[in-house]
Amino acid sequence: MDRLDDMLAFIKVVDTKSFTAAADRLNLSKSVVSRRIGELENRLGARLLNRTTRKLSLTEVGQAYYERCTRILADLEEAEQAVADLHAAPRGRLRLNAPVSFGILHLAPAVAEFLERYPAIEIDMDLNDRYVDLIDEGYDMAIRIGRLRDSSLIARRLAPARMALCASPAYLKAHGIPQTPEDLTQHRCLIYTNVPSPDLWQFTVDGELRNIRVSGPVRVNNGDLLREAAVAGLGFVILPTFLCGEALSRGELVSVLHHAVRSDLSVNAVYPQNRHLSPKVRVFVDFLVQRFGTRPYWDCALLDTLPQEAGASEQ
Repeated sequence: MDRLDDMLAFIKVVDTKSFTAAADRLNLSKSVVSRRIGELENRLGARLLNRTTRKLSLTEVGQAYYERCTRILADLEEAEQAVADLHAAPRGRLRLNAPVSFGILHLAPAVAEFLERYPAIEIDMDLNDRYVDLIDEGYDMAIRIGRLRDSSLIARRLAPARMALCASPAYLKAHGIPQTPEDLTQHRCLIYTNVPSPDLWQFTVDGELRNIRVSGPVRVNNGDLLREAAVAGLGFVILPTFLCGEALSRGELVSVLHHAVRSDLSVNAVYPQNRHLSPKVRVFVDFLVQRFGTRPYWDCALLDTLPQEAGASEQ
């Protein structure tokens, strides 16, 4: 007799506390269920149930066996569901949270292409720069950039988030090119305020971390505005290349001190730690990994200016 059928019969008897009720749930006769439990106990060489005319109860051995059986059947159900999910056509509404600038510049065109491939999926995208609680606020996933906090969320790296220190050609011609991070104290710097220490810019020189206190005429919590201020010649700015890559490729900005700028950040997809990852989330994350990759299109202008060995090490 099939062992899984025996396990299922045993679990139903325990859950319903009745051979009759278990038989009804399984569409079997009471005598068949009783025989299965008896044969199960004989095969195991242990009594699993205490039987009286009034009630059923688990023995100590029966309790341990019941817990193991429920785990085994749950794992089997999960395995079957996972296979079904792989073959199911992704569909439904995908609730997504992402930073404003990245969403406008890079997710918007990506979503358009994605929906052409998966017309049965709808995207409900919320763009803001605050840190949302995915579970409490009902999001399927989020795009987060930087160093991730410790959490119970699953994270998958979509692309590097390289940083660039840059200024306009006109500013560099008028004020010179800094040779060390410390030289920035003599320059106008454009400051992003949506970080804990806006006035401290971090660099790495010969493996040593250096914090440089900077100042300048513009302080703002939006990277797009900072990029435009730098293009206008107002000073130096540190920006992720997904914000300034196009300006670099057009020559509107020039990157300096490449090897001192910290570039250990990443663009990540995060989602709750569910036992079953829904097909719609899985295919969207896979799509973004393929679209962006280790050398995303927004990095081309920066990496092409570096020596070959430096460019290779950045990938």
